[in-house]
Order: sequence, then C-alpha cells, then structure tokens
Amino acid sequence: MLDLVLAVLHHLLILSMAGLLATELVLVRPGVGGPSLTTLALIDAGYGATATLVLVVGASRVFFGAKGSAFYLENPVFWAKIAAFAMVGVLSAWPTLAFFKWRKQAKADLAFAPSTDEVARIRRLMGLELAVFALIPIFAAAMARGYGL
Repeated sequence: MLDLVLAVLHHLLILSMAGLLATELVLVRPGVGGPSLTTLALIDAGYGATATLVLVVGASRVFFGAKGSAFYLENPVFWAKIAAFAMVGVLSAWPTLAFFKWRKQAKADLAFAPSTDEVARIRRLMGLELAVFALIPIFAAAMARGYGL
C-alpha cells in the first residue's frame, strides 16, 4: 500500500508542478503589474514548495517503494530524469529572481510593469523550462518499462 500511496502522491505533485508552471506562463505577459505580480510570486512560491515535495516523495519511492533502490540508482534513464528535473530547477531560478525583482519594484512604484523585452526573455526561459519538464514523464515512462536496465 505504501508504494501505491507514494506513486499517487508523486504523480499528483508532478501534475501540480506542471499546472503551476503553466499558470505562471499565462500570467507573465506584457503589461503584468500590480496585484498580478503578487499573485505570480505566490504561485512561484507554491511551485518551489511543490518541487521540494516532489523530491521528498520521489526519494521515498526510491528507498521505500516496492521496486527497491537498485532499480532506480542503477538505471541511467532514472539519472536522465533526475538531470532533467535539476535542469528545470536551474531554469526556474531566472524567472523566480525576475518575479522577486519585479515585485520589489512594484512595491516602490505602484505603476511599475516590466519591459516587454524583459517579459519576452522570461517567457522564453519558461518555455524552455516547460520543454525540459516534458522530458521528465517521458523518462519515467521509459524507466517503468525497463529501459536503461
């Protein structure tokens, strides 16, 4: 039963991350400002917290799940999945820093809105983040089917 609970939690958390990232992408658009920046910062904090939970639950699956740690730790596809997750984390740092900066500027100037160029740059990074994020379930599906062993 523990294996099932961990798998379900892990999948729901990954889906939540995808939803939060998609929501951020919708909110980051030219003219974003004011209360939308506060909402964006809260969603981004939720995204970070959810990513942390994904790691905790994922590690629990590796060490307490039915397949055993050797299934994961000896599988190069597992490590590709972990590398993709780490890359998503690295790519998410730039938008997070931008949101923090924008929110700080909006507190000082209620009329603040980031430049169109800044928004476009962050949207491109978020698009790349989404593309790399899409690799995670691809690697998971391959791993579940025995690839890499």
